[in-house]
Amino acid sequence: MNKVILMGRLTRDPEIRYTQGQQPMCVARYTIAVDRRSRDQQADFISCVAFGKLGEFAGKYLHQGTKICLEGHIQTGSYTDRDGRKVYTTDVVVDSNEFAESKAVGEQQTRPEATAPAEAYTYDSDGWGHIPESADDEGLPFN
Repeated sequence: MNKVILMGRLTRDPEIRYTQGQQPMCVARYTIAVDRRSRDQQADFISCVAFGKLGEFAGKYLHQGTKICLEGHIQTGSYTDRDGRKVYTTDVVVDSNEFAESKAVGEQQTRPEATAPAEAYTYDSDGWGHIPESADDEGLPFN
């Protein structure tokens, strides 16, 4: 069985290309950083490739720093480079993916100044929160 499940963050924006021919297909290539379960905070950098609708999804919604969970399979290959050397490749071909955190949390990771200080909000004894007058309406999901 050849099955991979990974969770990590994109190291850069996906590289999007289209195949040539009668029906061009989207091909997205990106690398995700997957943390190791160790105390020294090391990560593995895994090359991924997504085809068709998954490639289009990657091009439209994924960007550097986005945390995703993906399922796929490992594919190996080789080619000869310009210098005549044989190069071996290993990629994870994406079969499905989903976001591993909300958009708001992801934006806070890239813009920590966007979060309001915790003391700005007060709560009743029944758990209802009150938004202070000084809070701007821009960050609220309703008017």
